[in-house]
Parts: sequence; structure tokens; C-alpha cells
Amino acid sequence: MFAIARFSVPLADASGFEGELQIALEAFAACNGYVSGEIGQNLDDPTLWSMTTHWENVGSYRRALSNLNVKMNAIPILAQAIDEPGAYERPYTQ
Repeated sequence: MFAIARFSVPLADASGFEGELQIALEAFAACNGYVSGEIGQNLDDPTLWSMTTHWENVGSYRRALSNLNVKMNAIPILAQAIDEPGAYERPYTQ
């Protein structure tokens, strides 16, 4: 499964925000079940940012959200995310 959080950030705050996203990503990366992650800035609207994380399963992702390091270093930035559903599972295909 993967999770996407999108953010709207003024250009003046972009460099500091990128650093905060990197810290959040590192907190997730230390959790069991984490597969990979990335952050990005939108090419057409540079005030839009995203953080995508990939997980072995939804349980790993949800447990990571309860991790103390994640609570301290990722949850505050996730609280600033655009309010929309962000957890996705790939459909089963043969």
C-alpha cells in the first residue's frame, strides 16, 4: 500500500518545508514495514508539495503512525496536509 500527503506551501517557506518533509520521511523510514518514500514539488504549481510512502501493508503504515519518533517528527507536518484521503492500496491484478 502507499500513502500520499499533499501540502500547499507559500514559496517563501519552501526551503524550510522541504527540510521538515525530509525529517518526517526519515522518521517513517525507521519503522517496520516501510518500503520506500519520496517527496516532491509540483512542476506546474511550485506551492504544492507531496510526500509519498510505500509500505508492506496497511497495518505497518498504521502502526508507524503510532511510533513515538513519527509522532514527534512526522505528525506535526502531516497535520498541515491538505485534508483529503491519502491511503491507497493497489488493486489485485493477475
